[in-house]
Amino acid sequence: MSLVIGLTGGIGSGKTSTAKFFTTVGVSVIDTDTIAHELTQPQGVAIPNIQKSFGDNFITADGELDRKKMRSLIFANSASKRQLEEIIHPLIRIEVIRLITIAFSPYIIIVVPLLLETGSYREIVQRILVVDCNEECQVARAILRSGLNEQEVHAIMATQISRQARLKQANDVIVNNADMPHLQRQVEILHCKYLGLLNEV
Repeated sequence: MSLVIGLTGGIGSGKTSTAKFFTTVGVSVIDTDTIAHELTQPQGVAIPNIQKSFGDNFITADGELDRKKMRSLIFANSASKRQLEEIIHPLIRIEVIRLITIAFSPYIIIVVPLLLETGSYREIVQRILVVDCNEECQVARAILRSGLNEQEVHAIMATQISRQARLKQANDVIVNNADMPHLQRQVEILHCKYLGLLNEV
């Protein structure tokens, strides 16, 4: 199996941009959020079980998950959050493992936003890469990207582990407080490092 690196970070830290830069240097990137989105699109594999568990009100007229309505529910109800995770997470994991087996690059990046919070995939990844930024950047980016307000962003941040705890568990860190060229350069440096690690094996 190739070297598998788990990429994680808090909301708004820049995980998506970091992952895109890894793809530009020819690395296979598997994004668990993208898989979750595919599973909950019209005709998605998870839709029948979500409809059965939560009812028709959480499925749009187009047959996909009503994400806004579900987000409101799971923020207010931890039991519903666990129920949704029990439906989706095993399906995501199956797809992640399938994609790992067909990946073509020397090493693989798996983007798992809650990698450290849940412990998921820890037996699959050999290294943990954390994308970090200060809280001011984090909040501003999350508001710009998702349309959430500041209170909603802080509520999400409260469900995630602290920056300090995240950094303590990292094998590698990208500091994303600056611009895109700075982020890209850090990715390129890490890319060389990871190729070097492969050569040492």
